[in-house]
Amino acid sequence: MKLPIGLQTFEEIRTEGYVYVDKTKYLVELIDSGKVFFLARPRRFGKSLTVTTFDALFSGKKELFKGLYAEEFLNRPDFQPAPVIRLDMSSITTNDGIDMFKAALKHKTIDIAERMGVEVPIHLPEGDILQHLIVNTAKATNKKVVILVDEYDKPYTDFVDDPAMAEKMRLVLRDYYTQFKANDEYIRFLFITGISKFARMGVFSTLNMLKDISLMPEYAEICGYSEEEIIRYFPDYLDAMAIKMQIPVQDLVEKMRNYYNGFSFDYEAKIKLYNPFSSLLFFDNKAFFNFWIESGSPKFIADYMRHRNLTVEEFRDFKISIDFARCPGDVDTTPPEGFFYQAGYLTLHPAEGGGLALDYPNTEVYNSMSKLVADNIFQRKGNRFGIYYHGLMQALESNDFELFKSALNTLLASIPYDDYSKAAEKAVAYNNYRFPAQEWLYRSCILSFLRGCGVVVDAELHTHLGRPDLVISHNGKTWIIEIKVAYKKQSPRKKAEEAYRQIIDRQYAAAYPGASCIGLGIDDSLRQIKAIKT
Repeated sequence: MKLPIGLQTFEEIRTEGYVYVDKTKYLVELIDSGKVFFLARPRRFGKSLTVTTFDALFSGKKELFKGLYAEEFLNRPDFQPAPVIRLDMSSITTNDGIDMFKAALKHKTIDIAERMGVEVPIHLPEGDILQHLIVNTAKATNKKVVILVDEYDKPYTDFVDDPAMAEKMRLVLRDYYTQFKANDEYIRFLFITGISKFARMGVFSTLNMLKDISLMPEYAEICGYSEEEIIRYFPDYLDAMAIKMQIPVQDLVEKMRNYYNGFSFDYEAKIKLYNPFSSLLFFDNKAFFNFWIESGSPKFIADYMRHRNLTVEEFRDFKISIDFARCPGDVDTTPPEGFFYQAGYLTLHPAEGGGLALDYPNTEVYNSMSKLVADNIFQRKGNRFGIYYHGLMQALESNDFELFKSALNTLLASIPYDDYSKAAEKAVAYNNYRFPAQEWLYRSCILSFLRGCGVVVDAELHTHLGRPDLVISHNGKTWIIEIKVAYKKQSPRKKAEEAYRQIIDRQYAAAYPGASCIGLGIDDSLRQIKAIKT
């Protein structure tokens, strides 16, 4: 069967021979258990497909559900189709000012009324037109209506860096969405999706009967792919990839798990999911690439981090409360960890010592974030990331330590320290270990650069006697790196020797037979690696 890449319409997937991972069990359970629901998920995670599946289900399109869990639901003696009002808020342009947005929202509502075959007074404001749409549809069909709202917050989140416009957009959407509560008697079922449950939007304060299923364990898998689903629904693609890579299927799944799995949407952070967008593109491209972030706004994320003096590593094992996990705040006012959490760059993990923490879900997201930061650094200097990528990769391929030093020095020379010094000062604690501020800065930037180049590198791996700064694994070779910074009149050569001696004395290489041990001595006054000991 074909891969449903970029497809969000359930009917098209089912009629055109695409793979469909059956999620209808969760939809039936929702219909049987209540009336008004909200689901928050990051972009590209299947929210729109869920909405169109609800549409087909309530419309009674039985032929689409043959062999699926929901087939029994449609064959119930008491099942009755319902008129469906589907609002895709992501399809309404926000680029031309608030008045044009209101006009577009108004026209969207009128268009839906025309498709439903009901008349609405087009001279009224958009919220009043929505009210007439709901009431008139219910009266014309003599049935309560189903309302499906996809990406309810998209017009608002478009202005995360424009608070004044975000507030104007919020007021328009609040007046529009309040019609749901005002016309509750005409509504059979209401399902709303978005990035997060924004407190100031207005819809949640008026819909006091709304049930937020975003972190309920029983609905954690309503979007995204579990590993069991990857194996069950894509066996031919797994076999083809395993043959290409010349490894057993179970080894391929393990690699996929590390690269694309790890998203969690339950209170205990136990259920792990694959991003469907990246998983499908992986099968299609037959290679491990960072697909997901390319579909968003990478420069915006890089600029967001730079403007706030953020590093990639400060969000590792970031402790949060359960209340924060449920309601991280409005996207334009929440702290950075809340913004990245809602956008999907961070996800829930069990925290060390208990409780919840945020962390990057997988290698794809971690490397992508690192590359954005590194790429942004080079662009600020008018340089191109690719030039330095090739130098680094050549050094690793040839085991050339001097070339490796040269590649890293090019990186260090490009870093705008006026931007990143504050990040170094505040982000000197990691995994309960405290770093000297400048050592943290150098280490964090080098790590981001390496990961941004797709190099397999780990930081602060536990050993029985300590934690090496960096452990690089590339083409079957391992490099263990310790970094020391020489301040004022200190000798970089002696710092490199000290770093090397620490690797030897603490037996960092014991678990890596044949590993190269490398001590780096950085001259802080020059911000360059001036000595290397191997």
